[in-house]
This record gives sequence, C-alpha cells and structure tokens, in this order.
Amino acid sequence: MMSPESIQPPVMVSACLLGHKCRYNGKSCYLPVLISSMKQYQVIPVCPEVLGGLPIPRSPLEISNGDGYDVWAGSALVVNQDGVNFTYEFQKGALETLNLCRKHGVKMAVLKEKSPSCGSKRIYDGTFSTRLIPGSGVTASLLKKEGIKIFSEQEWLNEVE
Repeated sequence: MMSPESIQPPVMVSACLLGHKCRYNGKSCYLPVLISSMKQYQVIPVCPEVLGGLPIPRSPLEISNGDGYDVWAGSALVVNQDGVNFTYEFQKGALETLNLCRKHGVKMAVLKEKSPSCGSKRIYDGTFSTRLIPGSGVTASLLKKEGIKIFSEQEWLNEVE
C-alpha cells in the first residue's frame, strides 16, 4: 500500500522540454535539470501542435493580431510566414491537451515559453521578426481559463529551487 506522501501529483509538461524532438524544426529543448526537478511528480508529456495534427518538422508559426485568448475570441489567427492559417490545428491540439489534463487530473503544467501553443507570459508578435510581446499561446490560454496553473520552464525551476 502506498503512503500518501508517495502519491505523485500529475504535471503536464511540454514534450520538447523532456527531449522529444517535436518542435517545429524537428529538435527538442531538452532540459535535464527540469526532468530531475520532477522526480516526485507523475509527468505527462504533451505537444499540442502534434496533437492538433501538425507534422514534424513544420514551418514556423506565430499568432497574428493578438495572443491565444484572441484566437479563442476569433480575433487572431495562427499563421505561417506566407499567411497560411493553422488556427484550427492549434485549437484542436489545445482541446486534446485539455482532455488529457481532465483524464489525468492535472492541475498544473510546465509549458515551453514563447511558443504559439504553450507560451504563458511571452510569445512572438506575429511578424516573424523574433520580437516578443506579452501574451499566452493557444493551449496555455485555454488551460489557464480552465483553472490549470501554468509555469514556464524557468518559473518552474525558480519555484522548486
């Protein structure tokens, strides 16, 4: 029988931070220190963009005219540099991620900052100029609205130090 202190709360983590090569460029953002900080948690890896049906690799995508909240409100789109709309795939991936959170009882997530899906404080401005603006990605904004606490990778590491 497991003691209460050995029960591991689930935490959803951007799969790229765990070493999965699912970023737009086919690479990861592997952070070994992040993994070692989560030993007492049940880690559930997720890539909302892959869950939404996007391939690896894929063209860079950014939110045009706002952030993830604006995407859900219908006033912003997720596009590539040619203006091709990928909003549907981002919303689908966000909803699949939310379903996984509900299935596993997730109350917190560590998501990749600056991502158009997972960024929680800063995202690229939609001009493909590497300029960052305050805002949340499509998945991060949905999870926040549903009451899930979102950490960027750096916020998580600062929290557990």
